[in-house]
Amino acid sequence: MSIVGTALPGARVLDLFSGSGALGIEALSRGAHCAEFVESAAPSLAALRANLGALGAGESAVVHRADAVKFVQTLGPAAFDVAFADPPYKTGLAQRIVERWLEVPFAQLLCVEHSAFDPLPGAGDTRRYGTTAITFFRSATD
Repeated sequence: MSIVGTALPGARVLDLFSGSGALGIEALSRGAHCAEFVESAAPSLAALRANLGALGAGESAVVHRADAVKFVQTLGPAAFDVAFADPPYKTGLAQRIVERWLEVPFAQLLCVEHSAFDPLPGAGDTRRYGTTAITFFRSATD
């Protein structure tokens, strides 16, 4: 989160495959204006809603029960300032999110967590942490 910290104050944030909402909630705690969370699994949605409620973040958060890949298909350019994606590894979902972003950069900054053994398309800045990698993509207008 410290790598993208300067982009967060006042930002519109998207948290794809949000699970418990840790990334979006952290972004809100670092000054993001609002966060939208996209999750399809019922247990994760329950945890996410509980976490948002416990933190009193309801006013600045929107939760979507949706498939993340289908959700990003509906977005236009620069719909968000920062987008996080942490899909399950070895599913091809990280690649699909990046492919969509390369077609339509729906966020000025896209941060994707993925297996270090699964390179992503495009010219992102990849940081490796053991078997995990995080790749950062910046739109040309950023």
